[in-house]
Amino acid sequence: MSLIPLAEKMRPKSLNDIVGHDHLLKNSGLISTLLNNKQVVSLILWGPAGTGKTTIARILAQNSGADFIELSAVTSGLADVRKVIEHAKQNHRLAQVTVLFVDEIHRFNKAQQDAFLPYVENGVLTLIGATTENPSFEVIGPLLSRMRVVVLQKLATTEIEVILIKARKRLKITTSILPIISVRSIAKLADGDARRALGILELCTQLTDKKIDNKIIAEAAQKPLVGYDKNGSLHYDLISAFIKSLRGSDANAALYYMARILAGGEDPKFLARRMVIFASEDIGIAASPALNLAVSTFLAVERIGMPECEYNLYHCATVLAGAKKSRAVTDAMHKAKNTVTEKGNLPVPLHLRNAPTKLMKNIGYGKGYDWQADFKHPQGFLPPELSDLNLF
Repeated sequence: MSLIPLAEKMRPKSLNDIVGHDHLLKNSGLISTLLNNKQVVSLILWGPAGTGKTTIARILAQNSGADFIELSAVTSGLADVRKVIEHAKQNHRLAQVTVLFVDEIHRFNKAQQDAFLPYVENGVLTLIGATTENPSFEVIGPLLSRMRVVVLQKLATTEIEVILIKARKRLKITTSILPIISVRSIAKLADGDARRALGILELCTQLTDKKIDNKIIAEAAQKPLVGYDKNGSLHYDLISAFIKSLRGSDANAALYYMARILAGGEDPKFLARRMVIFASEDIGIAASPALNLAVSTFLAVERIGMPECEYNLYHCATVLAGAKKSRAVTDAMHKAKNTVTEKGNLPVPLHLRNAPTKLMKNIGYGKGYDWQADFKHPQGFLPPELSDLNLF
């Protein structure tokens, strides 16, 4: 029996073998244009698991004749990055292009990402990063500005079916063993992830040499994937329900929606960020320590990771749901912003201005101001045009 997984055996070797992503791979799409011109540029490939990020990177590098190196941000550190950079420098002196592919680039910390900057900028290294997370949050700004972001969508169920039918042919499985109804069942369970679909099919063939029916498929898959699309409407529906449950002080509902979101594979930092916002937006001065808890939770999630950081998330959500709510800070913020928009750039009163020189003091800068705790200036602290402003 071969030790190479079916998903690896089925990995496309050329553009024509790739299923899906027509907006990138057909006609004048970015990837097809690069391939036609035998070019490769620094890219961030952002998309769900099993959509072909690694495959596209390999085909681009191979097509351009570049020296291709792969790293996983999960298992590699700064020392590995520096070794690649030194190798790329040697290649550069020989006019050889080096392409470094970093899988799960969002796992690299700031220092590791910073190390790439000068070499991506001067062309010593062409960097292609793959991530399932929003690069706006996970990739440092200076590096992101030097790379093109390519968005890969989840594969459609029909596209997964095409891949499975190709695999059926490769494995020489008859349609009586793997009928189209079973192909559709596997494709549905895979939820847009080609690697998962092929993994389920491979395990099915190991579990039986007879017809692959729904019972065998369920056994191979272990459990159906929880319905959750990080880029789709259900994502927004669930996070909306989570926040509204916290706002309504319903801890039971909030924890239920949190469980669904996490089971769907959402980045726990996304939930932690939302709770940091919630602590000021919806609790605010009614229970100011809630912000400290939410920020501490975010830091804990960053440092601990899944699955242990779930304790921190559930702890924080439970407290936020039970806390007294206040929209005073939020309302005051919006009133202040609206006032700025409506009134424009009103001059700062002279008595509040900084007075570092004698001339400025002589014309009234800082006049009457006394630097002491809780000092109340007789002329107040707002421009005269806003003397009746009341944000709280």
